[in-house]
Amino acid sequence: MELILERIAKRKTYTIGRLYIQRRVDDEYLTGTENQYFCDTLEPTWRDYKNGAYKVKGRSAIPEGRYAVVISFSPKFKQWLPILLGGPEFNRKWQGIRIHAGNCSEDTEGCILVGKNREVGKVLDSRIWLHRLKQKIVEAKDKGEAVWLTIK
Repeated sequence: MELILERIAKRKTYTIGRLYIQRRVDDEYLTGTENQYFCDTLEPTWRDYKNGAYKVKGRSAIPEGRYAVVISFSPKFKQWLPILLGGPEFNRKWQGIRIHAGNCSEDTEGCILVGKNREVGKVLDSRIWLHRLKQKIVEAKDKGEAVWLTIK
């Protein structure tokens, strides 16, 4: 399963995105893939790492890229949550990046929050959307599919 996170609002204290699930289309009009909107996301401040920006601990969104996603137990949250896996450099700097529930930028120290962006700088109904996302990930894993998240 391919997840796409498109960052759409890069503000001073938070970043809003849209999360899509890529699906295969094969009908009489179209063959290929399309991105189906799933929910909104909230992250800390986006920083332009490619042009010299630096990470601020607990206050920075992760770099754009493609990450493997698995579900593991979080001792901090005391529940099973999606976690992003990257290469050695990512794992050294960005260890423990999860997708979890929360409503505002103060609820994340670098992780991705899911929900609906119905208020400026917030996502709402986060627990509902986290539950739905975990269901999708588990369904994909049960089919033997790898789960990937591409952040743009």
